[in-house]
Amino acid sequence: MKLYLLLLGAEAPGRVVEQHDYFFGIAESLAALVPDVKAFWPEAGGSLHIDGWREVTRVDDYSVSIVSADDAIPASTHKLFFLNLGGYTSGKLEEQHYTVLTVQPDRLKAVQAAKKSLFFKTNSLKGIATAHIDEKYGVDVDSVHQIDDLIPPAIKAQYRILFGDGTGLPEDEIHLGYFKLDKIK
Repeated sequence: MKLYLLLLGAEAPGRVVEQHDYFFGIAESLAALVPDVKAFWPEAGGSLHIDGWREVTRVDDYSVSIVSADDAIPASTHKLFFLNLGGYTSGKLEEQHYTVLTVQPDRLKAVQAAKKSLFFKTNSLKGIATAHIDEKYGVDVDSVHQIDDLIPPAIKAQYRILFGDGTGLPEDEIHLGYFKLDKIK
């Protein structure tokens, strides 16, 4: 089994801009995730598509793999976190976003790691608007997601995430484009 991170897109009725969200899933293949993706965002209907995806095999200096929930290998003291940072650029009427995946022992360390990103340091307007962890006006640990909490319960009951030494592993390949769900093989 593999851990996937997908950037989903859809045209919501009554909106002028395509909407996006992130989806984490565990499956043998990208195609096997399609039913879970549709269940995750049912109101998107036929406009739901994938704008990008990644098989998560390396984060920071850790390898990332999926094992059976009842595997005898001890659970890690570290967890995989997803953060969605928001920030601003002077003269642009938009909010830029930057996502961070990090392996840390707790939420506080995950926030500290995200605040070290170049995005966080450069997407603040002094005295006006600071870069923030999205859905909050300042850094707040409530907006940090532990990946285990984002996996559907039925899948989480069967599998867990395992970390190992990822030193020397290549970066995960990012697949970008417009991927229609019915065309994914």
